[in-house]
Amino acid sequence: MEGSSAGVRLLASAIGAGIAEATTLPTDVAKVRLQLQSSSLGELRYHGMVDCIMKVARVEGLRALWKGIVPALIRQVSYHSFTFVLYEPIRDMVSIVLGMEAARSNYLQRLLAAGSSAAIAITLFNPTEVLKTQMQSSSGNVTMKEVAKKVWNKDGFKGFWAGLRPNVVRTFLVNGAEIGTYDESKLLLLESVGDGLVAHISASFVAGLASACVSTPADVVKTRFMNAAGSDQAYKGIMHTAYSILRDEGFLALYKGFLLIVCRKLIWCTVFFVIYERLLRAMVKAFADIGSQ
Repeated sequence: MEGSSAGVRLLASAIGAGIAEATTLPTDVAKVRLQLQSSSLGELRYHGMVDCIMKVARVEGLRALWKGIVPALIRQVSYHSFTFVLYEPIRDMVSIVLGMEAARSNYLQRLLAAGSSAAIAITLFNPTEVLKTQMQSSSGNVTMKEVAKKVWNKDGFKGFWAGLRPNVVRTFLVNGAEIGTYDESKLLLLESVGDGLVAHISASFVAGLASACVSTPADVVKTRFMNAAGSDQAYKGIMHTAYSILRDEGFLALYKGFLLIVCRKLIWCTVFFVIYERLLRAMVKAFADIGSQ
């Protein structure tokens, strides 16, 4: 990640995020379905990750596992590329403010910088998350235009920023743990295994596990709140959403879809960071060769 221009990081992260999202979207569809079903409404429709994926594919068709792929790709490509452009400047700025050399930031500073850059990015691209969540939760064939019209007619402009606060919290936690932990883990691994595929995959696994563990409750609250946008049964607010889940379903409901989140994050992080590192290295070399000619 070090020493690359903003444009190079933007392009490498956009391509990596797009491929990683398309690869893991079926697990995200299953995660949304599992998080939205409530035990307080009677018998559960889905019983775990595998059961959910198989039922969706059998009842709605294989293509249903990639529901919401258009807003999902728009979200990930825009949001992740913006996050990676901001990460290094914010990290270096935090180091300077604390009177340290920019290149010698510690783990806590990396977590803070990664979380802050992601929080800024998701604030801009929250509408894509609302559209994606509602498309994935629907058992019918709804289009992005239909969902957008429904949200607009019911809640207007503000409806596209439904669930922004839990989304910002979740994103801060996810990317603080994900990018900050990856950066720190890779630095520690470089001394023993070098800057290669083993270091990138190992650091990706650590980062994926860390982000899944800290972010799941906020993810459940965010999913419930966003899915209610444009509905007559909308939650009154973030605290009301969390309280309702705890009251009606118990504490463990905040960890619905945890196994899926872990699986998705391990795969997503590995695909993304391996592609990102390879592209980053190739583009830096290519631009250096062009500049030397």
